[in-house]
Amino acid sequence: MTTSNGDSKTPNGSIEKTPFRIFVGYDPREDLAYQVCRHSITKRSSIPVEITPIVQSDLREKGLYWRERNQLESTEFSFTRFLTPHLSDYQGWAMFVDCDFLYLADIKELVDLIDDRYAIMCVQHDYTPKETTKMDGAVQTVYPRKNWSSMVLYNCGHPKNKALSPDAVNTQTGAFLHRFQWLEDEEIGSVPFVWNFLEGHNRVVEKDPATQPKAVHYTRGGPWFDAWKNCDFADLWLSEMEEYRKENNKEAHVAKN
Repeated sequence: MTTSNGDSKTPNGSIEKTPFRIFVGYDPREDLAYQVCRHSITKRSSIPVEITPIVQSDLREKGLYWRERNQLESTEFSFTRFLTPHLSDYQGWAMFVDCDFLYLADIKELVDLIDDRYAIMCVQHDYTPKETTKMDGAVQTVYPRKNWSSMVLYNCGHPKNKALSPDAVNTQTGAFLHRFQWLEDEEIGSVPFVWNFLEGHNRVVEKDPATQPKAVHYTRGGPWFDAWKNCDFADLWLSEMEEYRKENNKEAHVAKN
């Protein structure tokens, strides 16, 4: 039996917590960024999570993605992110997040903000990038609701999100998808900016804990790119990377022996 929040009841009546689904955008050029993002979530989470990379080549093999890539797509998940509700069978809540995030807080705090009144929830940035390029030389595009789609909580069972079928994701315009044009404004819930804290744009205010990032978004490019080794919060990411590598090496050593 499944309860209203997606948890399962065992035969003896106890509640079995269903893992919260998190889909992370994956690009082969940023494999390390994905691994560190995943590590930063799992190590701090007090609730069970199920993390799945959205890999374009896998989606193409499954016949879910056939869109031709255009020159303005800076990553392989520019459009595949919108398959999140479909990949969740249009049930329950799930999150999509770019791989260039570093989580500094328990994901449960974010899950606790979920409100079933909304079709999606996200940080509603008012943001215009100053740079003309980002990451490893990709073009920095400017459009309304820039970065809103980089971390989204999807109410996958909301009727409006049925609009995000594979056909729609493969054929609709970038404007329709990234600006959430399948929704009315009042169907988009707001999340505090600290959950999508834009490196180089958002600022920490001294003695104001409400401005401390809970998730840093290296939207211009992160320390895994040579050009961005000295960006803000690079030390935090590099420290997380070292920890991930040590744990990964330890696991590999145990498996080998």
